Amino acid sequence: MSDRCGWVGMDPIYEAYHDTEWGVPEYDSRALWEKLILDGFQAGLSWITILKKRDNFRAAFQGFDPNILATWGEAEVTHLLQDAGIIRHRGKIEATLSNARVWQEIEAETGFDTYLWTYMGGTPLQNQWRTLEEVPTETEISRAISKDLKKRGFKFCGPTIVYAFMQAVGMVNDHLVTCPCHEKVAKLGDRR
Repeated sequence: MSDRCGWVGMDPIYEAYHDTEWGVPEYDSRALWEKLILDGFQAGLSWITILKKRDNFRAAFQGFDPNILATWGEAEVTHLLQDAGIIRHRGKIEATLSNARVWQEIEAETGFDTYLWTYMGGTPLQNQWRTLEEVPTETEISRAISKDLKKRGFKFCGPTIVYAFMQAVGMVNDHLVTCPCHEKVAKLGDRR
């Protein structure tokens, strides 16, 4: 696909991710949580590193089932720190387990999906960027979500991480208007 967003480059893994996942609106609570956790693991690293390890993460973290992970403790952290297939960062691993408990609270209150999509009025924001330089790294909405998540005890959820997450799960359509995926993703945003 020519004219992809410039950040994709020539890596087949990135191309597939860009063309089929990035920016596609996601409304499943567990899938949203998984993507937010992976964006937290990406902090300080490249996204391609996470994509290449995503299947390993899913296996190590029991399919990112927050109800399972909320019960884990030090023994599981120690085990995960030995797993070369994931990012072995104690703080991020521990945050994943405590974030699972926060997810449970939000899920019980309103549903994690409803909680997040309420910030968008239930509809993806259709941006009209022509260049990568125009695309922000954080916004007022990502700052508000980050602030509330932190208040609830969520970790590794700064406004830049949250905005990258919002892009990934289609809360915002940040495909450049010159990218063939822009229109495709925009149409998906009309179908909730």
